[in-house]
Amino acid sequence: MTAALLDRVRHCTLAHADAHGVARTAINGLSTISATTPGELLYDISCPMLVLLLQGTKQVTFGSHVARFGAGQSLLITADVPTTSQITGADAQQPYYSFVLHLDPALIASLVGEMEAVAEAAPPASPLQVDTTEAEVADCALRLMQLLERPRSLPILRDGLLREMHHWLLAGRHGAAIRQLGAVNGHAARIGRAVALIRARYTQPLRVEQLAAAAGMSLSTFHEHFRAVTSLTPLQFQKQLRLMEARRLMRNDGAMAKRAAHAVGYESVTQFTREYGRLFGQSPLRDTRAATAGDYAATS
Repeated sequence: MTAALLDRVRHCTLAHADAHGVARTAINGLSTISATTPGELLYDISCPMLVLLLQGTKQVTFGSHVARFGAGQSLLITADVPTTSQITGADAQQPYYSFVLHLDPALIASLVGEMEAVAEAAPPASPLQVDTTEAEVADCALRLMQLLERPRSLPILRDGLLREMHHWLLAGRHGAAIRQLGAVNGHAARIGRAVALIRARYTQPLRVEQLAAAAGMSLSTFHEHFRAVTSLTPLQFQKQLRLMEARRLMRNDGAMAKRAAHAVGYESVTQFTREYGRLFGQSPLRDTRAATAGDYAATS
């Protein structure tokens, strides 16, 4: 089963991957990733997702928690959290391949309401968990990849397979953590509504009162739970989103630092440069030059 899934993911990435090795598919939230060399450190605010690693190795860090995983293992992220990730094992003979699926809180909520009540285990302390991929999850992933090759059947069978995948995740070893995403009035879901607002309007000034109202919480309760879920304050969360998008604009689109800063909502380029250096370890100019040099070396 794992070999068959690897074959389908390999086929998908070879046919559809962009310059960064990412192949987005016709199933919303499902993508495959490939790489033929170890990668640089990537900064992101990850949304809840499942990553099945089929070949190669990867490391993902959240705060002081470091998750290392390889072929046959899965990474589960159960909250919107800032992560630093790096593909650590990949070469031309054995490229890195992974299957990535974003989790759907609405679907989780629907399933929780239908599944037989279970004794609630305490969710894990970290929103990042690595374990051996469960057979039912791998089997469902394979059938999703096979469905992509049947476009006429895709709209008919897609929702059922996504529902099945979320069912197996809920029934699996980390079901308690996943159930929190579907609890409509739970803290994770409420903070998720505020996070969605920040993601949609990160370039604009946002008042904490707006975010607390979106979460249906008082200001003090909102601050407490936002930090507990994401490890950041709302301002830090928005700031990291701005800086990461500015980095993408400079690296991928060739934008100058001033234009990138203004595009993501900064009024002061000096402040942008200072905060960029704090997050990424060097100035925008040096970071962009290093990335360009790396791209040149990779193609030389």
